[in-house]
Amino acid sequence: MNINNIIQVLEQLAPPALQESYDNAGLITGSPSWECTGIVCTLDATEAVILEAKEKGCNLVVAHHPIVFGGIKKLNGKNYVEKAVIAAIKNDIAIYAIHTNLDNVINGVNNRIADKLGLINRKILAPKAGLLMKLYSFVPHAQAEKLRNALFAAGAGDIGKYSHCSFSAEGTGSFRAGEGTNPHVGEIGTTHFEPETKVEVIFPAWRQQQVLAALFEAHPYEEVAYDLVSLSNDYQDVGSGLIGELPEAMDEIFFLEMLKTSFDLKIIRHTPFLGKKIKKVALCGGSGSFLTGKAVSKGADIYISADFKYHEFFDANDRILIADIGHWESEQYTTDLLIDVLQAKFPTFAVLKSGVKTNVVNYFT
Repeated sequence: MNINNIIQVLEQLAPPALQESYDNAGLITGSPSWECTGIVCTLDATEAVILEAKEKGCNLVVAHHPIVFGGIKKLNGKNYVEKAVIAAIKNDIAIYAIHTNLDNVINGVNNRIADKLGLINRKILAPKAGLLMKLYSFVPHAQAEKLRNALFAAGAGDIGKYSHCSFSAEGTGSFRAGEGTNPHVGEIGTTHFEPETKVEVIFPAWRQQQVLAALFEAHPYEEVAYDLVSLSNDYQDVGSGLIGELPEAMDEIFFLEMLKTSFDLKIIRHTPFLGKKIKKVALCGGSGSFLTGKAVSKGADIYISADFKYHEFFDANDRILIADIGHWESEQYTTDLLIDVLQAKFPTFAVLKSGVKTNVVNYFT
């Protein structure tokens, strides 16, 4: 098995097209063609993690945070980024980062946080728009079912928790085949009218190549008539943050005690208690202050995230309880998510959890 086989699994979970424009997810060092000797999963691909991978005989580190975020102009080992990159190159260690693309999928970072809190009725807090496309095509009635199934197999037709979604309408198509053609129906030089089914399906924009390939493969016509339309609809399974509900409402202080225990927290920074029960919970792993307004608008009783500045706590404005649990602390279970995904796909392969705690924030109590 080579590294590219592992990358394909990770990118099925979190397509690279879903990373934010400022991000640097993907293969940072190494080659996808290398044979993989083992995987170490971590939040941060620091020098210590790279050396740990070498010691354990693993040549691939899968990290949540990209060790290279901005540009590197020199490699002198003067900071932690350069030290990690030098160690990876010297020891032939590949580094793969799966960052904001994993944040932006409904089964990603935030879903694992929701697992720890036991939330139900989960939805993306701030769905992204402009990521969906619609395909229209026209096919003889007898081939409509074959075409629909081919498009579904290529990744079209999913809407929320529903699959195999399409719309079909019957009509009549016309064409005249010219010299040198090989028409599926009709005769060269004669206008032909064919009873056809119009098939419509929605699909994520990054699957366009596969969906069109399936269309051309399954369609019986020599020249396939089709339309592609970009949609402005929200994509309900992709976006920032997550919102869900507790099975039973809890007092604020009891909820924070549960939160502290579930995430092994030394401290929680929070806004004043509002004297109401916690039922609807919004959350975002990592730096999530930009979603406070969205959490309020969705009626959340509490918003859990990290890296709030002093003045950003005022954005609660007595409408919501904000709980800052720390960046590393909020994302710590992402490593377990990566291990679960990779072990499910490669059950007999070495997929290890890093023993290096990369959190550099300490608390003096």
